[in-house]
Amino acid sequence: MSHVFPRHCHASLPTAVAGDGCYLIDKDGKRYFDGSGGAAVSCLGHSNQNVINAIKEQAEKLAFAHTSFFTSEPAEELADLLIANAPGDLDRVYFVSGGSESVESAIKLARQYFVEKGEPQRRHLIARRQSYHGNTLGALSAGGNVLRREKFAPILVEMSHIAPCYEYAERDSAEDLEAYGQRVANELEAEILRLGSGTVMAFIAEPVVGATLGAVPSVPGYFKRVREICDEHGVLLILDEVMCGMGRTGYLFAHEAEGIKADIVCIAKGLGAGYQPIGAMLCTDHIYNTVKEGSGFFQHGHTYIGHPVATAAGLAVVKEMLNNDLVNQVKQRGAFLEQALQAKFADHPHIGDLRGRGLFRSLEIVENRDSKKPFDPSLALAGKLKKAALEEGLVCYPGSGTRDGKHGDHILLAPPFIASEAQLTELVEMLSRAIDKTLSKTIR
Repeated sequence: MSHVFPRHCHASLPTAVAGDGCYLIDKDGKRYFDGSGGAAVSCLGHSNQNVINAIKEQAEKLAFAHTSFFTSEPAEELADLLIANAPGDLDRVYFVSGGSESVESAIKLARQYFVEKGEPQRRHLIARRQSYHGNTLGALSAGGNVLRREKFAPILVEMSHIAPCYEYAERDSAEDLEAYGQRVANELEAEILRLGSGTVMAFIAEPVVGATLGAVPSVPGYFKRVREICDEHGVLLILDEVMCGMGRTGYLFAHEAEGIKADIVCIAKGLGAGYQPIGAMLCTDHIYNTVKEGSGFFQHGHTYIGHPVATAAGLAVVKEMLNNDLVNQVKQRGAFLEQALQAKFADHPHIGDLRGRGLFRSLEIVENRDSKKPFDPSLALAGKLKKAALEEGLVCYPGSGTRDGKHGDHILLAPPFIASEAQLTELVEMLSRAIDKTLSKTIR
């Protein structure tokens, strides 16, 4: 009997014992193509020797030094490398152990920035419906997914949620893309004015929405209008790139595609590629200097921030991306995967939308393509798809509650950056079989 407290008490999961490039191997020797990188984590696959060697070498030299006493060489070098390749005015890196910690850090830094600045009345944070920002209480409060919030609603922090930029399901048929984007962006200004312009500290959004909506990019012009609104009202723009960042969408930082500057950026997942738990919050020199010239102390911290072995792994991962031009490869492989998905599913009666950017792709599954009506949630389609895909030898990331936290289903794909065209073709074929098998058993 296992004494592990699993995610789901009634699930029976295979035991992973090894990784080989884009594949995971269970104790029975079955190989699974990692078509979602776990949760968009394993961007370099599972056996990158350069990263493994970097971890070993660092552990042999220095495993841990608490950041209230010391800094470390890998942390300093990784911060330098990230800032050298970061867009806009990003200038400082605060290392953490994962995405939720990164978002918590960003929210607290936004608040402390305004306190240090002499504007303590700025306390409100605005986010979007159907966003996901993490599972710690502050990050969960910022997230806009009803189902994930429901059990914990009485203990969450009050935050505002406006519409996502989700044109497949929420654009009016009479609107063109630009008009739709401007309309939903302007909801931000309306909410700022409702709360009181001088009381809002930040707006947080995913440049490409990940787990809850399924690889949904914004329409052209949306984020430029958001940036204008934030500037007009003195509001910080926090971009959560925990899932979509670090090369996943074909840009090292996902918001580069939008042509905007961020005040704070959250990264994780692909930063460590699964080899070590690591995340980071990046901020501008202006925000950093406001704290530096004020109290001089960011009143926040965790035991493992800036962990030498984790930052050594992150450094090796980013070097692998840059030295091997993997971000550009993501654009090329992403275009190939998009074409393969279109060829296979464009006319499928139950695939309503194919979307994404780079190697971050999703299929929205519907009962009726014309009306875009989702399947009844009682069918538990996402769970069945996950099981069927595993039987085929494919790890993918089906999600439910796509539309409103309860209705709607999608499948998220985030294969390793190193995947070949042949392997991506294999992914599409396995996925097709899993979808058809599941739907044939579900639709009577």
